[in-house]
Amino acid sequence: MTRIVFIGAGSVVFTRQLVADLLRFPDLPELDLVLHDIDPARLEVARGTAAQLSARFGRPLRVTATVDRRTALDAADVVVDMIQVGGIDTTSVDIELPASFGLRQPISDTTGIGGVFRALRTFPVLSAIARDMRELCPDALFLNYTNPMAMNIWWLSVVSPQLRATGLCHSVYWTVHDLCALIGVPVEGTHFRAAGVNHQAWLYEWSRDGEDLYPRLRDKIAADPELERRVRVEIFRRIGYYPTETSEHSAEYLSWFLRSDEQIERFRLVPGQHLATAEQNLAEFRAAQRTLAEGKELELDAEGDAAEYAPQIIHSLITGTEREIHTNIPNRGFISNLPRGAVVEVPTKVDGAGLAPITVGAIPTQGAAHNRTYLSVAELTVEAALTGRRDAVLQAMLVDPNASSTLTPDRLADLVDEMFKAHQVLLPSTLGGGAELDLSDVPARS
Repeated sequence: MTRIVFIGAGSVVFTRQLVADLLRFPDLPELDLVLHDIDPARLEVARGTAAQLSARFGRPLRVTATVDRRTALDAADVVVDMIQVGGIDTTSVDIELPASFGLRQPISDTTGIGGVFRALRTFPVLSAIARDMRELCPDALFLNYTNPMAMNIWWLSVVSPQLRATGLCHSVYWTVHDLCALIGVPVEGTHFRAAGVNHQAWLYEWSRDGEDLYPRLRDKIAADPELERRVRVEIFRRIGYYPTETSEHSAEYLSWFLRSDEQIERFRLVPGQHLATAEQNLAEFRAAQRTLAEGKELELDAEGDAAEYAPQIIHSLITGTEREIHTNIPNRGFISNLPRGAVVEVPTKVDGAGLAPITVGAIPTQGAAHNRTYLSVAELTVEAALTGRRDAVLQAMLVDPNASSTLTPDRLADLVDEMFKAHQVLLPSTLGGGAELDLSDVPARS
């Protein structure tokens, strides 16, 4: 049987979606699903969820749950990562501490100071997972859902370049579905491709039956002034290509939106809104825990095609089905006007032989210019953890558009110091933190 391992399976809602998507493929054989989490209570809910779904779908599924990561990874074929190091408490710090300095972030998990410190907390755990995989399942495919996506995959490409690590995000998929709904065109039969960086890729192809759908979108926006009060619509107007992540995420990549009350009101942004999402996720976990304890059925999304990429990849690997998705990988010439080695998001062919990223060439120059800014933040973050240079974290913030347009260098320096203090126990040992970071296996850097 194909052995699939979920690391961070206590992300109960996400685990439920992934398992349901897998079981909706009628031609998959029985799978060996191993669930791992460091929280026994969350792990038990994940196990109960998988068992219930197997029974409801009438599909055999071998389910094992363990708090021991090495036991989980032994002989794995596919490893799906969805960890959140530090949980909701660290998320609160990432949003509330910068806010006390006047720096506003709606999401704070991918870029900006919240994204940087989330990455620094995650790197030691990723390194430990990679070390175990090199020993226990060196040929396994590692599929990462954990944010900050580009920084995490970049880190793995440096500390364990021999691993087959790929980042997955559903932003392109849902962007196209939402846009098609907006202009009243069925998504079936639509051809679309995007490229750039995670949460800031550009929809450079979007057509149906040979018709470019962008003119319909422009007409729709022109007919509805309220649409112009959305961040992504403003970016589309100025850049010429639609960005592939929500307005709340997109606002954090640029200096245009969060620096003033007027812009926040105009574009209907809610700084700190991710805290409400985190609380909702916690409530959903508790609800699932109660539902399983009472022997009731869990709520599922409406039945349809698998929406998440990991189940699609697993299905293609096993059955040979050909499909095209979008993945995040180190740039080996796939996008010619973004730096080599930086992690980019590109269309990718998937079949029984694995994943084959598509060479895009040059993306629109104006989009690449903004992508490079984010990639500079990511590069400095990786550099900080590798070298122990705490000043590289401040330098990342001096590049970051939202942070540097909101706070002076002195205030940013003070904020970075406070973030180091708040997260110290989870930060890499190279940066004076309490999380062991063994770099003895890192290849020599040229």
